[in-house]
Amino acid sequence: MIKKISKFSKYFILTLVSFISVFPLYWMISSATNSSVDVIKGRLIPGTYLINNFKSLVDSQDLASSMINSLVNTLGVTALSIIVCSVAGYAFEVYSSKTKNTLMNIILLAMMVPFASIMIPLFQLFSKLNLTNNPLGFILPGIATPFLIMLFRQSTRSFPRELIEAARIDGLGEFKIFYKIYVPTMKPTYAAAITVQFMASWNAYLWPKVIMLKPKSITMPMLISNLIAGYVTDYGMLMLAVTLTTIPTAILFFVLQRSFADGITGAVKG
Repeated sequence: MIKKISKFSKYFILTLVSFISVFPLYWMISSATNSSVDVIKGRLIPGTYLINNFKSLVDSQDLASSMINSLVNTLGVTALSIIVCSVAGYAFEVYSSKTKNTLMNIILLAMMVPFASIMIPLFQLFSKLNLTNNPLGFILPGIATPFLIMLFRQSTRSFPRELIEAARIDGLGEFKIFYKIYVPTMKPTYAAAITVQFMASWNAYLWPKVIMLKPKSITMPMLISNLIAGYVTDYGMLMLAVTLTTIPTAILFFVLQRSFADGITGAVKG
């Protein structure tokens, strides 16, 4: 009897936690189909205003341009950061150096520096380089992320060194060892890094707001901010924009969720 009660309690708690976790997502999607008045009233049932909200969103904002800007910027940051950080993490662990631990500590200290403290000098530098309203202005500051370097370094600790030594004996160069042996073996870590970096870049707001000065350069988080900035907020249209912004990251996470969990677990074990 006690075991049955304990089992019921576990399932009840899991069900309750799952409901609490999923409810905001459901409310967001449901609100995207309702009018602003219904959203304010707290209507939870899906409505019939989805098409009207979409038309209002397209008429008031450059949705296509914002979505393309977000995709270009995010894919650029993600691709370059994965390449740079994986090479750095691999090098920190595989190659011997007296100063590598000191250098790694300095890089990790960068995680403690608020981005707002370096934003002004960074903007001045990029302005002099004529990189405002340019995807490179968005991409360059994010290609070397301390967290991803640490993630790859931790994961590399579980990478079998015998494979590297055997490849060297067979005459394989260091570059070929990396992309022919290391990269295929570390797929879960790459999946975890891609997921983390994509979500961070896609949801970035502060730096794009500073570096992207023209209306045609805005990203999806900036578009959502524009919808809130008016005197009257259309909450149905706003929730539709939030839903559309959520879709790319949700798709990526659901596709890579298993590899993401394996990659994070591998890094922790390493």
